[in-house]
Amino acid sequence: MPNPRKLLFPFSLIYHGVTKVRNKLYDADLLKSESYDFPVIAVGNLNMGGTGKSPMIEYLLKILSENNKVATLSRGYKRDSKGFQLVKAEDSVNKSGDEPLQFKNKYPEAIVAVDANRREGISELMQFSPDVILLDDAFQHRKVEAGFYILLTAYGDLYVDDLILPAGNLRESSAGAERANIIVVTKCPGNLGIAEMEKIRKRLKPNSEQSVFFSTIKYSEKIISSEKSIRIEDIRESEFALVTGIANPKPLLEFLNAKDIELKHFKFPDHHNFSEKEIEQLSKQSRILTTEKDYMRLKDKLPLNKLYYLPIEVEFLGGGKADFDNQIQNFINKKEV
Repeated sequence: MPNPRKLLFPFSLIYHGVTKVRNKLYDADLLKSESYDFPVIAVGNLNMGGTGKSPMIEYLLKILSENNKVATLSRGYKRDSKGFQLVKAEDSVNKSGDEPLQFKNKYPEAIVAVDANRREGISELMQFSPDVILLDDAFQHRKVEAGFYILLTAYGDLYVDDLILPAGNLRESSAGAERANIIVVTKCPGNLGIAEMEKIRKRLKPNSEQSVFFSTIKYSEKIISSEKSIRIEDIRESEFALVTGIANPKPLLEFLNAKDIELKHFKFPDHHNFSEKEIEQLSKQSRILTTEKDYMRLKDKLPLNKLYYLPIEVEFLGGGKADFDNQIQNFINKKEV
């Protein structure tokens, strides 16, 4: 069946024209970008949502936190608070947003902040003298010029196959990929072969200075509550329901199906704010399995003894981890000289 959104293509041409002019004005320095003399790494995408930005931020926190004072700056999507907020582990999701709260709970030593104005947010973070600042979802935030850009694109939904909004899901033309230092194809099958990697790499057409990496989502073998953990295999006979409020739950469902686990699925939109009626419905379930992000939204609304989440992390394929890590560390070392 033809995609009815393609009928909106004329509006995509208008949107493309606006974003193209905007980017050219920034490239020509007619619109000013703020750059910094310390390491700032931006993680983002060209497509709307679902490319794995949060797991990538967490991966960077994991590899950098041991030897660096790391700060993260996010918009804090759907939070009720305004302006700059320093995130604390005990904050409510309404104050900080779900993903920043997740970062702080997993990496309490990190400085985690939210501010829709990235320039002002960085200025506030400078008082803490971080060694590196990670910008979450900031690829199109041209008022700030990061020193290093990581562009994410999901396997099976590459930006080269998409159209610009509203006919497609691109925030800007695929030409914007030229700003990236690294392109990561995320959510790949764990058994993705070298030949297919090369085929995708050729389709993305990176320039001579860009590196392309491939990653997959690695799911934990245990689900976790505030009180205990359970092996994933042991939930087969239990009365669990699955609750997701993420952009693309398909990889999670495929992981569960591969383990012969089929759960009643309550599917909600990304960053969903659960209503009282929805919480009442979920509270009737014996136990609930959800994502880490949704756990942050649900932990203050449901009994903790029935709420579990499944941890995930980024895993690089084809031996790319060492090269990726080295490029990140070399950028930081170069900036600190």
